[in-house]
Amino acid sequence: MTGAGVDYGGYLIDREVGRGGHAGVYRAHHRNTPAVAVALKVLDQSHRSPAEQDRLDREFAFARALNHPNIVEVYRHGSFWLAMQYVDGGKATGLRALEDRLAALSQIAAALDYTHRRGIVHSDVKPANILIHADFGRAGAVLTDFGAAHAVVEDVWHRPRHSGNPEVSLPYTAPEILQGKAPSAATDEYALACTAVELLTGAPPFPAQSAADLAEAHLRLLPPPLSGTLGPAARAADVVVQRALAKFPARRYESCTDFVAELSRALLSHAGPPKPADT
Repeated sequence: MTGAGVDYGGYLIDREVGRGGHAGVYRAHHRNTPAVAVALKVLDQSHRSPAEQDRLDREFAFARALNHPNIVEVYRHGSFWLAMQYVDGGKATGLRALEDRLAALSQIAAALDYTHRRGIVHSDVKPANILIHADFGRAGAVLTDFGAAHAVVEDVWHRPRHSGNPEVSLPYTAPEILQGKAPSAATDEYALACTAVELLTGAPPFPAQSAADLAEAHLRLLPPPLSGTLGPAARAADVVVQRALAKFPARRYESCTDFVAELSRALLSHAGPPKPADT
């Protein structure tokens, strides 16, 4: 049951605010603090397997180990549920101004670089996992969903590496993951670059008719130029995006922050920056 008033560990559901492939997300409150909103992620009945609970446990453990203003704060979790920070402004795709979208990307880049310094790779960077506060100018953007996260140095976590094939969000998946290699900081940078393209143009870099075609595009094709959508003023940004989407991780930028800083300079250096596409 996931209707209004249903209790999960003392958290009472108010209403549904989002839905993914395996879970619903609800605005909720704890019975002891009714005025404080939280986000409650509850696995669907059809996805309450030990593997799904393990993913939820992993999401909690990784996010709990991180302390950054642009990373979602998690509070408690239990069987098939997770309570976390309530972010009230929707997804980053709702930002209208180019400057705001670049600001959100910069904040998420800083969060990812912090995560990488802690030996963690997010492994599922995409627009759906970037939320914004309603007062974006004050509180900014937040990176969510560490369910696919990967610890680069597993000894830090005192547990064996998660085995099996990783779940991927194919429009944002780096070539090395499609080749069966372990994720790295450069993998998150590639996904952030795909996300940046979507925030700027309204679509991820590689349109494809099938999963096989999309995988082939990540492995073989150069991304379509931003200037094709944003106009000639964005030509400098094409070079930046192509480097961040390099097929070989070592050819990408040293950090996510470096990538977004170069992208911002390329797009904002002109007197009349292009208007972002409506989404």
